[in-house]
Amino acid sequence: MAHKPTVLIVDDEPDLVELVKLTLERMNLATAAAGDLATARRLLGEKRFELCLADMRLPDGDGLDLVAWIQQHQPQVPVAVITAHGNVETAVRALKAGAFDFVSKPLDLGVLRRLVAVAIRLGADDGAESARVGPQLLGGSPAMDALRALIARVARSQAPVHISGESGTGKDLVARLIHSSGARREGPFIPVNCGAIPTELMESELFGYKRGSFTGAVSDKQGLVQSAEGGTLFLDEVADLPLHMQVKLLRVIQEKTVRPVGEQREQPIDVRVLSATHKNLASLVQAGKFREDLYYRINVIDIRVPALREHASDIPELAAALLRRLSRRLGGEAPALGEDALAALQDYGFPGNVRELENILERALTLCAGEQIGVADLQLRAAPSGAAAEGDAASIVKAAAAGADTSGSDLGDQLEHIERDAILKALEQTRYNKTAAARLLGITFRALRYKVKKLRIE
Repeated sequence: MAHKPTVLIVDDEPDLVELVKLTLERMNLATAAAGDLATARRLLGEKRFELCLADMRLPDGDGLDLVAWIQQHQPQVPVAVITAHGNVETAVRALKAGAFDFVSKPLDLGVLRRLVAVAIRLGADDGAESARVGPQLLGGSPAMDALRALIARVARSQAPVHISGESGTGKDLVARLIHSSGARREGPFIPVNCGAIPTELMESELFGYKRGSFTGAVSDKQGLVQSAEGGTLFLDEVADLPLHMQVKLLRVIQEKTVRPVGEQREQPIDVRVLSATHKNLASLVQAGKFREDLYYRINVIDIRVPALREHASDIPELAAALLRRLSRRLGGEAPALGEDALAALQDYGFPGNVRELENILERALTLCAGEQIGVADLQLRAAPSGAAAEGDAASIVKAAAAGADTSGSDLGDQLEHIERDAILKALEQTRYNKTAAARLLGITFRALRYKVKKLRIE
């Protein structure tokens, strides 16, 4: 006979235990109950459980004690805590201690059912050794091994995770890995760039709106938060959220509800929130630019993605993988990376991290004349030339073609606009003769062809 998923309920209130039992039995789950920590520990040692629901207040101790005990003795069992209404600090402490999730009193049975369903699905996933195709984190250095291990641990939780690290380190990839490795991977992954949405549209974009709530609202629209129902909401560059939106986001995370613009009632939501930024959130809190309560709420678990220079030993593997991908995109074979080029890459500081490495290799692949990329093809430079820094458009194009990295930042976007304008003017002056335009700009014909393709001028 197949094992029936079983939930351990740890609470000394008979009425609440009976309510939870009835709810779970209607989900075709078996239950067992314990009125104190001692009984809970004994049952956990005797039977197999797919989930433990524990009240924070027990006759012989604290629910956090049980969370810590389970983490040490039964780490495969997800534990969710039952907290008093509005006691956010207790919930955060439980999540930091390793709790899977939390639910507040008085119990919302809809929220409870969703929590239990996710936890049971997580247990089923652990028992199935199925191969999963998804994003990968390359590199065999100790730093990357530690990062993979941390991702595997937090993927089992529903706690909010904040991903920090420099621009270009791969914070988006880490967020996708957390999602694809957890019980919510069948649900949607909704990335939101908080810095790309105009302030005046942010509330309606995130939370949606009702028809007639403002001029132009001709029909109901679902927000990005609701689009992540059953899955993961990834708030990239969360430091760019204006203060008034930080207040609203805090309520979404704490109450697990959202209210569209023009709607009178709040709607329950079931999403896991991940966030990321390259900025120092703690410094922004001290400066009054980021709410302290929201900071502690999204930063329950912190994952720092190491800069590329901190695991330079992974550059050969990363470079090989990037060259294969870029070559497939161009429809050709990947050229070899010469020993001199590889040594130069490992000595380079990479202020733009993995994103900069990809840009350098893409440029080298375009400019390389032979079957092997040499150090000259990389055109590594620490900064744009003085002429380019002064803002001369042709010099900027020349510096960028020679190797100045202009990606991954607002400055990079500005430089690309300047490059595009300079190239268009040169093409117009030479009646679209690319050889003459390249000569006018002071760059090679191949470099111009590369820039025209990259900027999609044709």
